[in-house]
Amino acid sequence: MVSYWSERLRDAIKWLYPGLGVKRWLLLAVFGLLILLSGIFLFWTHGFIKEGSARNFLELLGGLSFHPLILIVIVIAGLFILFWGLQQTGNAIAGNLLPHHGRRIIEKLYSKRYLEKGPKIVSIGGGTGLSVLLRGLKEYTSNITAVVTVTDDGGSSGRLRGEIGMLPPGDLRNCILALADTEPLLEELFQHRFQGGNDLEGHSFGNLFIAAMTEMMGFEQAIKEFSKVLAIRGTVLPVTLENIILKAVFTDGTEMEGETRIVKEGKTIDRLLLSPSSCKPLPEVISAIKEADAIILGPGSLYTSVLPNLLVPGVKEAIKESAALCIYVCNIMTQPGETQGFTVSRHLEVFRRHGCEDIIDTVVVNNDTDIFSGVAENYILEGAEPVEFDRGALSKWDINIIQAPLLEREGIHHDSRKLATLIIDKLIERETGLEGFWAYTFLSLNGNFRRVKKEMHNIFTNPYIKKQKKLQRYFNSIFRSR
Repeated sequence: MVSYWSERLRDAIKWLYPGLGVKRWLLLAVFGLLILLSGIFLFWTHGFIKEGSARNFLELLGGLSFHPLILIVIVIAGLFILFWGLQQTGNAIAGNLLPHHGRRIIEKLYSKRYLEKGPKIVSIGGGTGLSVLLRGLKEYTSNITAVVTVTDDGGSSGRLRGEIGMLPPGDLRNCILALADTEPLLEELFQHRFQGGNDLEGHSFGNLFIAAMTEMMGFEQAIKEFSKVLAIRGTVLPVTLENIILKAVFTDGTEMEGETRIVKEGKTIDRLLLSPSSCKPLPEVISAIKEADAIILGPGSLYTSVLPNLLVPGVKEAIKESAALCIYVCNIMTQPGETQGFTVSRHLEVFRRHGCEDIIDTVVVNNDTDIFSGVAENYILEGAEPVEFDRGALSKWDINIIQAPLLEREGIHHDSRKLATLIIDKLIERETGLEGFWAYTFLSLNGNFRRVKKEMHNIFTNPYIKKQKKLQRYFNSIFRSR
């Protein structure tokens, strides 16, 4: 017991060591507290706060004479110095523990305490579309589980898959970086691709980093440790740990194996299969789906990013059994080699043909057609075009359709901020698994949420307006009674 307290005393004394940059701000905070207390005591002794028993204790301060305005200034100055000293103390500590982030300690506390109370969201997909969604969602909740397909067999991921037999790391890497709270330089480092005509050409440094960790501890543990290195807000999981291959059956009866070759073939796909068909999903994926408040499918390539996850036995069944709101985010543009000429209803028809028609509750469709002509021409040259919103054909589907301006101005893809705001708003409106107080404070205090809604012309409703007015009336009545 004595050794415990002596160790605690030694740790406390270390705060007095020179060069830490903390003591000066602590002393400033104490000085501010003394000024604040002095102002309060002077209010007390001058009769503004009546308490006769305290006057004998404050004879020294009571002998001084001040104008009431001066006393108010003293109290305000004390408060200011106190909070400034505490803030600088926190910044000094954070500056040592979090280099280059000393001024962002409140953001760290916000992400750690407030975001962990946010809704539980499972995002299913792959490619760049999923990472776009994750960048927006991480600003509202840290309870995110990204379920990523592992059928990629092209580029750096395909080479590593063929040369050392590991699962493709590319999509997982992109999702981890999307959820990470890192320096821009660190993200650029892990996304950097080697050049120069040698064996490393085309490889991503992040992929090689994961490959090295895979040799050390296995693929599953490597993904977990890579996520810890980047301190991500959420979890990134491969849908399965088995080496699966994507197989397509085309409408002309021919078949093709391999994600890259299927896209290059350019034929109309009738259905997709996985080989082996008996592959097992990662148990953490099924658990996350069962506990989710919302399940998001897409955005991303319909056949090569979204559907492969649902074809893993047990995944779509878990979604059907889940009480979570399941949202499909339809792509803005069609994709050459996969969805040429597809309308929104044809995307849903593909889900139906693969036994997934009952899992989707809501479809999100972009209605912003203000596309820069130069960017649009590049897409058209590649064989892509905007996905048509065929309202008549959609009327036969018992699915809620949400149209919203979701276009990113610098390119023809979803704006991560707008898409995440729409999803969070729908969750708050539905109140599935969310604490009412969390939703109320979120709508009241989150300035970014309100700014994005205003940018989208306030297309959403606020289900907490009545509760907010009721709460305001309650507090007003309390203050009036006093």
